[in-house]
Amino acid sequence: MGVRNAPPHAGAMLESLRGLGYAPATALADLVDNSIAANAREVAIGLEWLGPESRVRVIDNGDGMDDPALEAGMRLGACDPRTERAATDLGRFGLGLKTASFSQARRLTVASRKKGGPIVCLRWDLDLIGQEARAEWPLFEGPAPGSEHLLQPLKEMPHGTIVLWEKLDRIVTDGFTGKNMIELADRVEAHLAMTFHRFLSGHPPMLRLTLNGRELKPWDPYLTGHPGKALESPTYRIPPSTGATVQCHVLPHRDMLKPAEQDAAAGPGGWTQQEGFYVYRNRRLLLAGGWLGLGDGGKPWPRDEAHRLARIQLDIPNSADADWKINILKSTASPPVRLRPHLHRLATETRHKARQVFACRGHLTPASGTRSNAVADAWQVRRSAHGTSYRIARDHDLVVSILNRAGPLKPDILALLRLVEESVPVQRIWLDTAEDKEVPRTGFAEATDREVMEILYPLFEALISQGLSNAEARERLSRTPLFERHQRLITALEVKDAQ
Repeated sequence: MGVRNAPPHAGAMLESLRGLGYAPATALADLVDNSIAANAREVAIGLEWLGPESRVRVIDNGDGMDDPALEAGMRLGACDPRTERAATDLGRFGLGLKTASFSQARRLTVASRKKGGPIVCLRWDLDLIGQEARAEWPLFEGPAPGSEHLLQPLKEMPHGTIVLWEKLDRIVTDGFTGKNMIELADRVEAHLAMTFHRFLSGHPPMLRLTLNGRELKPWDPYLTGHPGKALESPTYRIPPSTGATVQCHVLPHRDMLKPAEQDAAAGPGGWTQQEGFYVYRNRRLLLAGGWLGLGDGGKPWPRDEAHRLARIQLDIPNSADADWKINILKSTASPPVRLRPHLHRLATETRHKARQVFACRGHLTPASGTRSNAVADAWQVRRSAHGTSYRIARDHDLVVSILNRAGPLKPDILALLRLVEESVPVQRIWLDTAEDKEVPRTGFAEATDREVMEILYPLFEALISQGLSNAEARERLSRTPLFERHQRLITALEVKDAQ
């Protein structure tokens, strides 16, 4: 049986690699990965608008490369993804630098120097593929004529690397203007601030990252330490043998955030898109949001308003890349089967808490759900094979008090309660919630003290009529979620004739 050698055609292969699906921001994130892997502490990204001659330059102060290392780094498939790597390595396929760069530009130039060594420089130019008789995969030495000055900063550095993108045909397309470049810079900043937020935080930070001279500030998806959070769990190992760790968070409702905090916490994709799991490898964010295909009854959970406050930090080691099916773009992950039950349990608990906070507009205290002495909820949820219905609690203290005093009006009052139950505008509430991206305002959110007292005092009297003392009635009301924001009014309640 014969064997044939069938190498790919260079031009066709390289043009195909351009279509992997990188956006400018994700492509630049891959370059920052390389800088971090080279122990860089400072990375400067420049997006320079010059019309068709626009360019992108990334300068880092990492260890740098000598000529053999640079040639290996510029070769496609420089490393086998199956090979064991250093625990801190952020790469896997040996394609990131090239595919990320080719996805945006037709010319890639990399110049580097190690400490005490000379500057070395190599260049790919897709327009010159197939024009060199001596090489099908021509890797040119030195920068393109006229671009030498763009590598000048390296002469002033003891070590480091410069990556230069030119011929930005995938960025500077027809109709692209300077304003579009500014908007692109904003998107890049938001993505990098999210992707590397754990590198950019701390005192001092592990990494200083600048874009067009402006230092990037980290975007913390979890509002770590915010006093309004309903949940910030310990870090769990799931299970210990896998090296994966999880921390669950439920963010504060927007009613408990300042306007600037609301905008910042929403994240680059907005509240709903940012809910779910945040998957990290070596502190680098791979996946921001989504529920990893987890769900109930064979149906994956969607991203929806009710659970938008749930965010779960999930760290995996780089040795688990294959198990988690991490792709070249570092944009997808799928948990191994053995971990899915553990993740499902933690996610279910976090989603439940997030739903409570969303429904209660953030006024959910650690004691919520455990108030054995509180006044019962006015509404009861009934679930059956035919669906879910909502009923006014007939054993609610105020309802009981009214019915006991209703006399001949009792049947009319019961008919009114049933009419209210059967005419709850469920569809309208659902549509308004979807459009407003917020549940309707309830719990006396807009009420004056007088309006609250018009409900609070009759309920207080109803409790007193059951034989409670003033103090006991006030305590029950103070434990009731509906009135927990009105402790001052509760304290002032008094029935002078109470026994």
